[in-house]
Amino acid sequence: MVRLPLTSEEVERGQRLGALLRRARGGRSMLETALEAHVSPETLRKIESGRVATPAFPTIAAIADVLGLSLDAVWTEINRPERGAEPAGAGHTARERLAS
Repeated sequence: MVRLPLTSEEVERGQRLGALLRRARGGRSMLETALEAHVSPETLRKIESGRVATPAFPTIAAIADVLGLSLDAVWTEINRPERGAEPAGAGHTARERLAS
């Protein structure tokens, strides 16, 4: 299966996700958080650094659960455009937004 290149919106959303998880983790160690979520510390590190911009849903659900984050809060936060940035989906057709 060929994976399509990420859009700039997906990359930015991945960076917002990583920042959110780092803030929520606070002083907890990355190792402790990853093991409790049943993901590898390397996976968590890549997500937090934005290197994995589109992690699997079960992975994010497990990490969010360990950190006490609701998935609604995660979704809202990562889809919030940066100040002065174009809103997510602006300039795209509904079909293009659904595909992303």
